[in-house]
Amino acid sequence: MKTLFLILAIALGAMPVFSQELPLKKEPVFQDGEVLGYKLRYGFITAAEATIKVTNSDLKFDNKPTYKLTVDAQTSGTFDVFYKIRDHYDSYIDKTDLTPYFYQENIREASYKRQDKARFNQDGKKVVSNRGTFTTPTTQTFDLVSAYYFARSLDIAKIKIGDKFKLNYFLGDEISALEVEYVGKETVKCKLGNIRCLKFSPSIKPGRIFKKDSRLYLWVTDDGNRVPVKAQVEILVGAVTMELKSADGLKYALAKE
Repeated sequence: MKTLFLILAIALGAMPVFSQELPLKKEPVFQDGEVLGYKLRYGFITAAEATIKVTNSDLKFDNKPTYKLTVDAQTSGTFDVFYKIRDHYDSYIDKTDLTPYFYQENIREASYKRQDKARFNQDGKKVVSNRGTFTTPTTQTFDLVSAYYFARSLDIAKIKIGDKFKLNYFLGDEISALEVEYVGKETVKCKLGNIRCLKFSPSIKPGRIFKKDSRLYLWVTDDGNRVPVKAQVEILVGAVTMELKSADGLKYALAKE
């Protein structure tokens, strides 16, 4: 089950980020009150569910207002009986440039428990966490939750098939880079209807989880919201799929056919 939630974390964070090559839109594509629901399937079985939401925060960092981004993920059905997971993540981001100030996670997976916190100093190019201080390569480094929302608000009007970009993110006790390739456009059928999407392929490393030739694909709505609709990857035994099951408080109408 840890494998499944690793895939979920990758899918949530694997939106393409273009460093400083492409600017953000004038306004975020999300708003206070947006709530997205996802289900994670292992083959045909729903193994877990996750809720992602945006709220206006009362906290200020460097005297600047913030959004609070919250993710709750838990196992369901038979998986919940044999390996119970209750994971909670919070990220506080700047309302203008959408970069994170503070991140915390509370992980509860069967008998395993962990609580991590991290403070981002973008100008100083460092992250200070309970696991140590880490130097970042740029002034745009994210946790997986903030990366998801930052990327949605990028201006990608000039993106072309085959373009590849990198995202720097902090996870656990290291700074990593994720390369993402733009694949093209496809229509995806989900619980909310047939949705026109942009398709991306984030990089993954073969090993104990993935097949040697496995590729992770991510479909994002081709509209003003840029909401991830589906993520899919083959693993050593079977496949894992994340699908959008609900979307409330969206700023724009979904790109339905």
